[in-house]
Amino acid sequence: MESAPGTMGLSAAAFLGLWAVMMAAMMLPGLAPIGALYAGEGAGTAARGTGLVAGYLIAWAGFGVPALLASVAASRLADRNDSAATWVAAALLVAAGAYQLTPLKDRCLAICRSPLHLLMRAGAYRGRLRHVRAGLYHGAYCVGCCWSLMLALLVLGVMDLRWMAAFAVGIVLEKVWRFGRQMAIAMGVALVVLGLLAPWQPGIVPGLHRAPMSMESM
Repeated sequence: MESAPGTMGLSAAAFLGLWAVMMAAMMLPGLAPIGALYAGEGAGTAARGTGLVAGYLIAWAGFGVPALLASVAASRLADRNDSAATWVAAALLVAAGAYQLTPLKDRCLAICRSPLHLLMRAGAYRGRLRHVRAGLYHGAYCVGCCWSLMLALLVLGVMDLRWMAAFAVGIVLEKVWRFGRQMAIAMGVALVVLGLLAPWQPGIVPGLHRAPMSMESM
């Protein structure tokens, strides 16, 4: 689908469903190494792994609600004042990039990268939903780690498979590569540069800019 401000004609339910699928595709590869350690071996492996994944995806699916609201707000702003919307998009990209350089990002990323932290926290959970709770806990920190990247994706084009693939690769490298922190910094710098370019190249930010219709599209 071609990216544009708003939900691109999707109903709220359809947008949230698509968002959940997108998050599964983008975020689960980064969870795989820790998920494998959490699931362990022997009896109960499937239950532990399934519960962890379910809780993790619930956390990211919940983030679809603010993503939906942001998309609706972006559509309204673009309709009212496309020039102002482009500047807002630029500011959001710069803010998203700056967040990559903050201590809070460092803290959340460190926890997302730490299987020991998850195992120690999950050890305190009891009951049938303990593995789901572990997934929610880990997912909440991963939302804290990557929410700004998802905001940037909304601005750059949530339906653009190229950006989806680029962000997915970047997120995986952040979480599993030995130079994950350096990768986070590089992504932050790249987003700041895109934000600085956006006012003069509004095609960079289709999530907050309506491209003029060409004769071919009419």
